[in-house]
Amino acid sequence: MLQQRTIKTLTRAVGVGLHSGQRVELTLRPAQADTGIVFRRVDLPEPVDIPITATAVVDTRMASTIGAGGAKVHTVEHLMSACAGLGLDNLYIDITAEEVPILDGSSASFVFLLQSAGVELQNAPKRFIRVKRPVEVREGEGNNLKWARLDPYHGFKLRFEIDFAHPAVDSTGQSVEFDLGSGNYTRDIARARTFGFTKDVEMLRSNGLALGGGLDNAIVMDDYKVLNSDGLRYDAEFARHKILDAMGDLYLVGKPLLAAYSAFRSGHAMNNLLLRELLAHEDAWEIVTFQNERHAPAGFAQPARAW
Repeated sequence: MLQQRTIKTLTRAVGVGLHSGQRVELTLRPAQADTGIVFRRVDLPEPVDIPITATAVVDTRMASTIGAGGAKVHTVEHLMSACAGLGLDNLYIDITAEEVPILDGSSASFVFLLQSAGVELQNAPKRFIRVKRPVEVREGEGNNLKWARLDPYHGFKLRFEIDFAHPAVDSTGQSVEFDLGSGNYTRDIARARTFGFTKDVEMLRSNGLALGGGLDNAIVMDDYKVLNSDGLRYDAEFARHKILDAMGDLYLVGKPLLAAYSAFRSGHAMNNLLLRELLAHEDAWEIVTFQNERHAPAGFAQPARAW
């Protein structure tokens, strides 16, 4: 049987929110089988649980925000991407503020924390959402066109194309494909950082955003070049970060997808619309398990490889 996974022991991190600039403590704890991933705002007078579901997403401006019972948690996508990349099904995430810490701007620190805690197999079948027919969402036309799509696939792969007319992006590549079965998430995707432009920073900060952002947790560019002294971590790091984000956004459906995802200029909003469009059509998906691990798609049969 292909089993569900949690972590063996709790682990903690402290950092600041990318947009809020607030100090935040994060405690990741094991959870029983069939719990799912649950964020818990422990700083409130009465702690509030926010279980991960596609409909728990309440805001997609600049990040994916989830909410329940009047409580919210912003910028969950990088941590959710790490959970997806490592195949974790069940986890409690205690958080002391309204935004997940940005750490280094990628998922690498979350991967390190989770792998340090250890992966534990649980005596329950891992449940997947298998896409049975194509589902697509589109917006805009011509130069404003953006779209995202899910197609049937025995596994999980993503292809993302960005469209930034900028010398630094043009020189490193505007598209990336990643297959969980043949690639290595921790090596190929997890270290790709969020990015932004100096011309946008003043506007964001005047709107109370990017207050915790800087060269230590983002790729920052002026009109011509990358300003980070250490340069880029990958070829096509910009497109790879979009894959990282998409993996986190799609894992907000609450279970791993068996599908091929492709997108052009998509973002948090369109990724969530795609999930809602999928769930709205009962003939487009089904829940499946694998009683024989050998029948499971590549990339899911074994706990994710370490660094």
